[in-house]
Amino acid sequence: MSELFSSEWMAGFAKEWNADPALSGALAEIGFSSTIAYGFAGDDTPKGVLVVENGQAVSSGDYDGQELNWDIRMPAANWDTWMKKPPNMMTLGVAYTTGKLKFVVGDYSAMIKDPRMAGPFIKSFAAMSKVV
Repeated sequence: MSELFSSEWMAGFAKEWNADPALSGALAEIGFSSTIAYGFAGDDTPKGVLVVENGQAVSSGDYDGQELNWDIRMPAANWDTWMKKPPNMMTLGVAYTTGKLKFVVGDYSAMIKDPRMAGPFIKSFAAMSKVV
């Protein structure tokens, strides 16, 4: 497996994102477009970025100062765990309330209360776990 959130890894994530109709298709239905960054807790900046337009991942790569709609961070050990066993809604909630899952940019509470976004958000971690 390539390094988590590297440009190569993010390209694989974009491919898995688009291959899952419960993720990309569901987000296309609501016209979801965002620039989403991922990285590690404690780092000054995120590592990787995924650009989504109308539910589809249209570009990905290293974070290079892009304006973000979402910046999602966790300790490396938590990411490693989720790559082996993607979270469910309860696991996600525990990670957020204990401060392990952080949204440097973006409103977790608003997103998780909207089932049109919460379901695909959970699915995004399953897509991550398929990247090789």
